[in-house]
Amino acid sequence: MNHILNAFIIGFKEIWAHKFRSALTMLGIILGVASLVGMSALVKGIENGMREALIAVGGLEKVRIEEDDIPANQQHLADQAVGVTMSDVYALQRNADLIRAVTPEMRVRDPIITHGSKTYNSRYFAGTWPSALEMNQHTVQYGRMFNEIDDENARNVCVIGTAVRDALFGSPEETGKEIIPIGEKVNIKGEVFTIIGMFKHYESEQDAKKRELAKLEPAVTNTNGPTRQRSMFGRKGGSSYIFTWKNSTIYIPLNTMWLKFRSAAGSNNIPDPRLTSLSVKVRDVNQLDPTIRQLRNVLMITHHAIEDFGIQTQEDWAESINSAVANARMSGGLISLISLLVGGIGITNIMLASITERIREIGIRKAIGATYSDIFIQILVESVVIAIIGGAAGLIASLGLVEVLTLISKENTPVITFSSMLLAFSFSAGVGVLAGLIPALKAAKLDPIQALRYE
Repeated sequence: MNHILNAFIIGFKEIWAHKFRSALTMLGIILGVASLVGMSALVKGIENGMREALIAVGGLEKVRIEEDDIPANQQHLADQAVGVTMSDVYALQRNADLIRAVTPEMRVRDPIITHGSKTYNSRYFAGTWPSALEMNQHTVQYGRMFNEIDDENARNVCVIGTAVRDALFGSPEETGKEIIPIGEKVNIKGEVFTIIGMFKHYESEQDAKKRELAKLEPAVTNTNGPTRQRSMFGRKGGSSYIFTWKNSTIYIPLNTMWLKFRSAAGSNNIPDPRLTSLSVKVRDVNQLDPTIRQLRNVLMITHHAIEDFGIQTQEDWAESINSAVANARMSGGLISLISLLVGGIGITNIMLASITERIREIGIRKAIGATYSDIFIQILVESVVIAIIGGAAGLIASLGLVEVLTLISKENTPVITFSSMLLAFSFSAGVGVLAGLIPALKAAKLDPIQALRYE
């Protein structure tokens, strides 16, 4: 134990005696460790953002059923295909005991909503049931959601997202206060609707942090207008697509959509019975495969064995997240490891140069009794000390690097994890061991007589 401790002390003294050379040697390790931790933080931030978006649209429990192309072997039955209809909804409610909620949905593409002279083109205008709140993870912050009576009577009522409010009535940033347009009238494709509810504002974790930090920034008085907040982030950053989509939502009762907007173009003016989609919540994610089989069996009966529907799970999305994260970690990790290996080569080079300078010293130590293992351990420990100090400096540098990445990241906040720091530091120590093996072996094998003769 004393031998190893003395080797560490000698190693520190050797590094201190050649500070500039040692610093340059450590630079490769510092950059390698910092890049490995920074890469891991970026990937973790992206993973958190993607999983946050997955949860925001219903999580793994949500399964969506939509109309799909008829298989080639059933093309002769195309004229008998009915699409996804309310018959499917009622059949699933009666016969699919592995699901706990069913929500039908009818949509109209790109409707123009007007209020006075202002217009808005909603990204998501749908007729649905009140259960859409739970299905799509919505929260009504002001007013109320329409109920079964509103749906039964096909009332012209709607619940809107904050992006709709901002476009038609003004955003809090523009007006200096939060406008709550409950009771206001809007025109949607020629029909007048009353706003009875407004969802809360949805935003990613990144945007929430930016907004909170902007509040802490000192106010700057603008002589040409109202007082504004100056933020280090500049203009307000955009949320990810999922949150933007949720904020632009307009929900109306399903029957209202059916009767007012989905009438067929034929002479009989018969309402189009087809749903845009049908969403279900499974009771147990661990029973997803049996649930999918049950859904398929029920739908094959209601569709008269014609497979004109598709079942989409968000498990595919979760698998894509895992695959993307794994690929990013692998590619980023390889690049960082290459940087660490370059740093290791630098350590090997400097240790070989150091041994050349200390051949007579090593010869004297061997002449007075130092063994093969004593010399080997001393040189190896010196290499490890350089790597450890470089690794520690790399961890400190990684904190600054991640702060810079946080400022320039537009979507997801990088997240440093203890495991990534431990892994990076362990790799740096391992590189130090590998880098010191060749110099240590060379030094330990020196013949003391030849070493003493070296000039």
